[in-house]
Amino acid sequence: MFIMTNRIIKSKKRVRDHGEVFTQEREVNAMLDFVKNETERIESRFFEPACGNGNFLAPILERKLVVVKKKYSSIQIEFEQMVFLAISSVYGVEFLQDNVEACIERLYNIFNDVYTGLYKEKCKDEFRKSIRFVLKRNILQGDALTLKKIDSNDYIIFSEWSLIKGGMVKRRDFQYAELADFNPKTPTLFSLREISDTGEAVFSPMPLKEFPLVYYLSILDYEDAK
Repeated sequence: MFIMTNRIIKSKKRVRDHGEVFTQEREVNAMLDFVKNETERIESRFFEPACGNGNFLAPILERKLVVVKKKYSSIQIEFEQMVFLAISSVYGVEFLQDNVEACIERLYNIFNDVYTGLYKEKCKDEFRKSIRFVLKRNILQGDALTLKKIDSNDYIIFSEWSLIKGGMVKRRDFQYAELADFNPKTPTLFSLREISDTGEAVFSPMPLKEFPLVYYLSILDYEDAK
């Protein structure tokens, strides 16, 4: 799902140099209400190609966490796994590095405020570290028009996170350029042939790399397997 931002101006120089503007909270929520059911579906993926400091991604995460808290807060381990699923489904690309860092911190604080408020001293630092790791893989600096990293010919690479029974996580990395221009009915050198629920042959993007399963509290193990 692609959502563009506009409106609030941080500084005239940033507008002149980078075209940077932000949407006001009232407008953000009005737009998200058009897809209200998706914003409240824990696993529904959202991608913001000009995410700024998170004016869209923050309220999306807040809506998801309201649902997680309501359904799963009575059992901490279930809450943590559903929070992991919610956060790992939120993605963004941003041109300016300070905005990337601000967005990551903003999303992390939204999560941590809810988590700490519920479980106090029972909160797990391993889980907090896992969430930070995922956010740093999901909110990236880059140019959403060229699909590349800033001042580089390297394409942006995103991680897909799949939560498997037992709290295990599967990570697969994809090149953004393949995801952005992918036709499920047309094969390419970078596609996998699969059979849909209707029996029709369809094609999925081929991951650049697949990682072994790790427990959701041990996501930092991926740091040694980049």
